[in-house]
Amino acid sequence: MLSKARIKYIKSLQVKKYRQAEQRFVVEGGKNVVELLASDYRIDIILATARFHESNHQVLSRFSGEIIEVNDNILASVGEFMTNDSALAVVQMKPNNTLDVRLDEFVLMLDEIRDPGNLGTIIRIADWYGIEKIIASSGTTELYNPKVLHASMGSFTRVSVFYTELVSYLNQVKVPVLGTFLDGESIDTFSFDRGGIVIIGNESRGISEEVSKMVTKKITIPRIGKAESLNAAVATGIICHALRVRR
Repeated sequence: MLSKARIKYIKSLQVKKYRQAEQRFVVEGGKNVVELLASDYRIDIILATARFHESNHQVLSRFSGEIIEVNDNILASVGEFMTNDSALAVVQMKPNNTLDVRLDEFVLMLDEIRDPGNLGTIIRIADWYGIEKIIASSGTTELYNPKVLHASMGSFTRVSVFYTELVSYLNQVKVPVLGTFLDGESIDTFSFDRGGIVIIGNESRGISEEVSKMVTKKITIPRIGKAESLNAAVATGIICHALRVRR
């Protein structure tokens, strides 16, 4: 039985300050919850429709936590997305542990990415291209924002995100630091090393001046048409493809 107090608690986790206070967040959607069950995240509770429970019985049978069966209307009212008609989970946040960069891996660095949809899509792109780590500035939107999780389509369970002060972090690394600039070398001809950090700048301002000073190699996506700029997530996808093809 889903009590009014439990409903109030779950709905409160849609707000960042309550997520931070409780160190819990909400994951919505059948696909995301299934991905979550296969990950190392710790789940407190799952709300599931009878349909979801039936179609995912084997996966749910391995979950030792609490499962509450609810109807579609209750599920939609508790979460943020009215289209969710499958499942919802309350999950424990992971600690913001430092991520190191090996010499033989590529890592993305996000300099003030503010749009939740962009961050979620970038996480999904990183997962597609086998990039397991993202270093994010403290001003980058929160990983546990519902819109970020929704856009990531479950990829947040496989890509680790570490929030830190970028300049201090870059002062300690010993790998190439690539940044996207209009005057950089075209990714069509650039020879990518075995690994390194690829910086993606803010949607409107690009890479900040302070972080720009830490870049060791400038790259650019050649423009053929007349568009003024590329969406940050789109640019990330193009660069990730290039570094995998040309490394």
